Amino acid sequence: MKITLKDGSVKEYGQAMSILEVAKDLSEGLARAATCGKVDGEVADLRTVLDRDCALEILTFDSEEGKGAFNHTASHIMAQAVKRLYPETKLAIGPSIANGFYYDLDRETPFTTEDLEKIETEMKKIVKEDLLLERFTKSREEAVVYFKEKDEPYKVELVEDLPEGEEISFYRQGEFTDLCAGPHLMSTKPVKAFKLTSLAGAYWRGDEKNKMLTRIYGVAYPKKSELDEYLHMMEEARKRDHRKLGRELGLFMMSDEGPGFPFFLPKGMQLKNTLLDYWRKLHREKGY
Repeated sequence: MKITLKDGSVKEYGQAMSILEVAKDLSEGLARAATCGKVDGEVADLRTVLDRDCALEILTFDSEEGKGAFNHTASHIMAQAVKRLYPETKLAIGPSIANGFYYDLDRETPFTTEDLEKIETEMKKIVKEDLLLERFTKSREEAVVYFKEKDEPYKVELVEDLPEGEEISFYRQGEFTDLCAGPHLMSTKPVKAFKLTSLAGAYWRGDEKNKMLTRIYGVAYPKKSELDEYLHMMEEARKRDHRKLGRELGLFMMSDEGPGFPFFLPKGMQLKNTLLDYWRKLHREKGY
């Protein structure tokens, strides 16, 4: 079996190998940093077994797809923590996004910032437990029955929307199982640094006719130093947010009468007119 690596080099093996085993053969450091792989252009779990000639790229947190696998696992860890603390909560969707992850949840009692602290504490326990993530599949019909038994109506709806005869993939970590295409990390242990950053409302499937769910956002990193750097950057950005500065400097106000529309105060109008005067002066000087 010939494995063509990203740099063009070729490794030959006499037996089937998982992506993780190939990574270890290349470098122990690479294997520790790896989050997933890409086989012939398709992203795959590190547990994926290679049994034929293929092109392979080992992905880490530094790549978009590698970061996606990391964040997606963090999302599952958060959902598992929520189900442990608030078992009546119904799960909707929990993808990775450009700057972290989120999970949409349905709970009769609204989540609070105090709840986020409790969820983070439980997430730390789950990471420490070093739970293996196992991938398995069910038929569409079996998946519907499974989620109906678990009383997870949003998951049932998602599965029922898939074509008949479709094979549905799941991921299990400890007592928690979720519908998911993957890829994911091998275990919960690498998700060492994370922060649940905010709460928001989100209509199920983005349709205002559907129920409003609670969306919990978070970020995750392999190292605490990376998380601290990100949080510091976000704090600095908040200090410079025009909405915050506008209020503090008395430039404009916001009103429920016009959501998203700033109403200039005297200082704000003075600043605006000064800028307009300067703009007109430049245009006159340039012959416009």
